[in-house]
Amino acid sequence: MSKILIIEDDERISRPLAEDLTHQKYLVEAAYDGETGWKMATETTFDLIVLDWMLPKMDGITVCEKLREYGYAGSILMLTAKDTKRDKIRGLDCGADDYIIKPFELEEFSARVRAMLRRNSESKRATLAIGNLMLDPSLCLVTYAGEKVSLTPTEYRLLNLFLRNPKRVFSKDDLLERLWTSQDRDANELVKAHIKGLRNNLKASGITTEIIETVHGLGYRLSQSHN
Repeated sequence: MSKILIIEDDERISRPLAEDLTHQKYLVEAAYDGETGWKMATETTFDLIVLDWMLPKMDGITVCEKLREYGYAGSILMLTAKDTKRDKIRGLDCGADDYIIKPFELEEFSARVRAMLRRNSESKRATLAIGNLMLDPSLCLVTYAGEKVSLTPTEYRLLNLFLRNPKRVFSKDDLLERLWTSQDRDANELVKAHIKGLRNNLKASGITTEIIETVHGLGYRLSQSHN
């Protein structure tokens, strides 16, 4: 049974969310400020954290960044009233997996949660490998020739997706939908930036060949020279 933490200071929002998720048989806990939420998230294992952007004591962006630095590998759904392109990219860049803009329908919120938890379960399978590059989903660990490869949470999710679908070409829209379920199709440059970051970090680990190749006019896929 999945365990969910809601960090939201407005009980008019958090209470119905908690009631809906509990009705769906999830285990739900709640915090009403950033510091309490941070403490709860580091003391108990949660599969998903619903995190408000504007919080007392510690804002949601800071909580999200600290959780990823701490090593939290579960999903984070950001709640925000901020809907500019810059704000959306900032929320995703800080480590959130997806965002939903207030006000929102409860049905959409529940669908986002179910989709994120499905992706969680799909990612916790057997170790994936391409040559000496290995990804262990159970530990959220990537190694090359036995040495740890440092990746951001988004870069990790990208590599995980490519390794699970070694022959598939993913367009930028495919990646946006699968990794963030974002409706903001203007965020294509975000995908390009994360692909570049993934490539650079793989090269920094000692990999001399290109792992992620560009299929011009179509998108990206795992390099076929390794398959």
